[in-house]
Amino acid sequence: MKTIKKQIAKRLTSSVLVLLVVLSSAFTTITAQNDPVRLGFIPLTDCSPIVMAKELGLFKKYGVEVVVTKESSWANVRDKILTGELDGAHCLYSMPFSVYTGVGGKAGSEMKIAMMLNVNGQAITLSNDFCGKVGFKQMNKVTPVVAAKLKAEKEVTFAMTFPGGTHDLWLRNWMSIAGLNQKAVKIITIPPPQMVANMKVGNMDGFCVGEPWGGVAVKQGIGFTQVASQDIWKDHPEKALVVNKDFSTKRREDLKKVMKAVMEACIWLDNPGNRKKAAAIIGRAPYVNAPADVIENRLMGNYDLGCNQGTQVYSKDYMLFYKGGTVNYPRKSYGIWAMAQFVRFGYLKEAPNYNAIADKLILQDLYEEVAKSMKIKIPNDDMKPFSLTMDKTVFDPSNPAAYLKVVKR
Repeated sequence: MKTIKKQIAKRLTSSVLVLLVVLSSAFTTITAQNDPVRLGFIPLTDCSPIVMAKELGLFKKYGVEVVVTKESSWANVRDKILTGELDGAHCLYSMPFSVYTGVGGKAGSEMKIAMMLNVNGQAITLSNDFCGKVGFKQMNKVTPVVAAKLKAEKEVTFAMTFPGGTHDLWLRNWMSIAGLNQKAVKIITIPPPQMVANMKVGNMDGFCVGEPWGGVAVKQGIGFTQVASQDIWKDHPEKALVVNKDFSTKRREDLKKVMKAVMEACIWLDNPGNRKKAAAIIGRAPYVNAPADVIENRLMGNYDLGCNQGTQVYSKDYMLFYKGGTVNYPRKSYGIWAMAQFVRFGYLKEAPNYNAIADKLILQDLYEEVAKSMKIKIPNDDMKPFSLTMDKTVFDPSNPAAYLKVVKR
């Protein structure tokens, strides 16, 4: 009799344990699905799609709860996406390639690109030491002035925001176009919101960063715009919505909702009538924390260049977020171009497996699914040869090696 009782008790105990495990698993799943999505941003004007999707109630419209958080640096964004502390973020489009190849992080670490957020809107700002010696887009005058400064001061320093990030690539392309020996100068990494303060105290002679910080430097009278990034490459890819690997697979439906909300914000932002309102919101302390008039002017394409150079008006190639859907398509060819720059400028000694990495990191199929559901046209120009506006060297994404043989270093 005792044996029978023991068997019944043992079976009951096992059943209870199984039930508890099932309930625990179900609870965990429900909790994970109901957790708000956490998106980070860096205080830059091109964080607008994520911030405005929140402010306009678009995440709620598409049925997903999103918390947006202000981050201090791109390195911070990288670490939080990789650990899952952030599900995604507004991010330099070339950063996932930099991290995966070991240029800007632990090699093999995967950050996924869901969609692009904007084109254009970055700039090279030079200190007032260059004022009157180098003018707007006067590329041939840069190297002689730097050479003179090197002779007198022994060191010239330029700043960008992340190794292998877009600002780094625009800075190095600018140097190459100007004929400036990159090994002759010092290049340092500074978080975007700290650029102006560092130039003010003399820590650098120039920097490359996104707006509004170029415009703020002009307004404060500590530097001037030597060239905008769209002058180097019209409609170049800039920021992307980058997400955690597990989030992209385990919460795929939530990611699609996020992408739809961000896409609608991009469409809203490309209506010029909405940009004044966007500038006022983005300029607030919880977001970019910069003068709304500076943000608005450069969002509208009106660049006060500083150094008594007047105003440059960009009518079709200022910061754009949608442009009929051509902005948002995550092209593999641009990722391959970025990795070729890592080889070109000595970050990588050997060529990476370009196509395999682009396939791994870019969620092109997911983007196409979302775009089709919103009846947004998908461009057909990916993987075709192209060249930059200033550097006319043709880049064929199917043959980066041929490009690297002829492009200036």
